[in-house]
Amino acid sequence: MKALALTAQNTFELQQAPDPVPGPNEVLVRVAACGICGSDVHGMDGSTGRRRPPIIMGHEAAGTIEAVGSAAAAWECGARVTFDSTVYCGRCDYCREGRVNLCEQRRVLGVSCEEYRRHGAFAEYVAVPQHILYRLPGNLTFEHAAMVEPVSIAVHAVSRAHVGEDDSALVVGSGMIGLLIVQVLRFKGCHSIIAVDIDASRLEMAGRFGAHVLLNANEVNVPEAVREHTGGRGADAAFEVVGTSAALMNAIQSLRKGGGVTLVGNLASMAEVPLQAIVTRELSLYGSCASCGEYPECLRLMAEGAIDVAPLISAVAPLDEGAEWFARLYHREPGLMKVILRP
Repeated sequence: MKALALTAQNTFELQQAPDPVPGPNEVLVRVAACGICGSDVHGMDGSTGRRRPPIIMGHEAAGTIEAVGSAAAAWECGARVTFDSTVYCGRCDYCREGRVNLCEQRRVLGVSCEEYRRHGAFAEYVAVPQHILYRLPGNLTFEHAAMVEPVSIAVHAVSRAHVGEDDSALVVGSGMIGLLIVQVLRFKGCHSIIAVDIDASRLEMAGRFGAHVLLNANEVNVPEAVREHTGGRGADAAFEVVGTSAALMNAIQSLRKGGGVTLVGNLASMAEVPLQAIVTRELSLYGSCASCGEYPECLRLMAEGAIDVAPLISAVAPLDEGAEWFARLYHREPGLMKVILRP
């Protein structure tokens, strides 16, 4: 099969690789579309330690079933499917609790780290366990279905925060996941959504998606502006979707007493926090990792138009052009957000 492999740091090669052979509980998926994730772009230079060459990356994908394993009779060839990026065991304590994103044996497609290497979907075929498969609604294109993984991250993050209709919510970072969180908050009926970024075009998109207040962090004092828009109280909930000390500080300092911040971004491995403010204002910090069974809900929201991913897709290109698009994303070309590759 044809595959786009990371063969060295910042180096991709279009190769011929062996076709995967599905095990008894697996299916072979002919990949129709696979999105380039920010974690792929951040990891291609070796800085994260989770994309160690050689590796076929790619975990945001959709396609059709090409073959089924001997114990996967519930699935048929030709079925249109997507799949979770997380391969979980289903047997450990966390899986039995339904918290599959915390599985003791968790493996992520397209990741190569110290513990494991699992090739992903920047290829014509990928073999995946049947228990992470989901059928696609008939009106959802493969390109849009490949976006279900980032949508699930946004849905999971909002579920961690328990935001109500009468609450105000701050979203620090209006990139891909931040914009999806804005849409989820709008769908949940959140009465005041405040979006923060330093990119005017992304803030404009956040407004199109339902944010009521748009704040450019280079132009205003974010905590002061949030208090101004919340009657001096501060936001009930904040979502930090960047992963830097400065963004986290803005999120925490913008909260009301007793509020909570959900941590989604992890651009940096370490960040400073105002410990005294967290303690004396009794703030809550929630980590949010990947997703946890939200795919059916996400597919429904996308099929019904409650979540619109089309404006977030900057380009759809053949796999042969993958190296070029990775480079353009890595160098932060203005206006680029999600690029979908077609094997």
